[in-house]
Amino acid sequence: MLDSSIVIIDYNMGNLRSVQKAFEKLGENAVISKDCDVIRNASKVVLPGVGAFRDGMRNLEALGLIEVLNQVVIQEKKTFLGICLGMQLISRKSCEHGETDGLSWVDAEVVEFDFASQEKKLKVPHTGWNNISYKKQDVLFQNVLENSDLYFVHSYYFQTNENIVTSTTNYGGEFVSSVTKENIYAVQFHPEKSQSVGLRVLKNFINIEIN
Repeated sequence: MLDSSIVIIDYNMGNLRSVQKAFEKLGENAVISKDCDVIRNASKVVLPGVGAFRDGMRNLEALGLIEVLNQVVIQEKKTFLGICLGMQLISRKSCEHGETDGLSWVDAEVVEFDFASQEKKLKVPHTGWNNISYKKQDVLFQNVLENSDLYFVHSYYFQTNENIVTSTTNYGGEFVSSVTKENIYAVQFHPEKSQSVGLRVLKNFINIEIN
């Protein structure tokens, strides 16, 4: 495999092929793999996913992927993109179905939509198109207009006190929709389902220079 490759982590949490197809539309031959050697040889790593936090962490552990992800992302500082569940998994812990430890790459917790309550008559999961409001400039949103609509599907959201939030979204209250910390980029929305705006986000990820 070429050093310039992008690998999409296969940990049995779905939605992998749609992410791969989005990269293919951009002319990028991203590969789906759970092979540790393939992951080590890639220059960029994408962790997508839909489903429960606990299942995601259990699958990563069972497949022996936590160690290799720590190696390539934390130690070697390869460029990383977390999508939806993949964003949530970089936190310290989640309260979904009881407390579960995450990868702990950032100081954050994943919590239930407490403000999307019955009195506000908002459905959970938060599903469909919603816009993002920028908190700071970020390479991932280059040439993406503020208040652009992106596609979301999630019942839990990301809370952090670290100065890493790049955008927020409102759904009965404000929640974090993207973060960046050094080589780690993560988004709560699904760029692969967000049409031209989402493809622009993925193109920006592709174009991030490798140190």
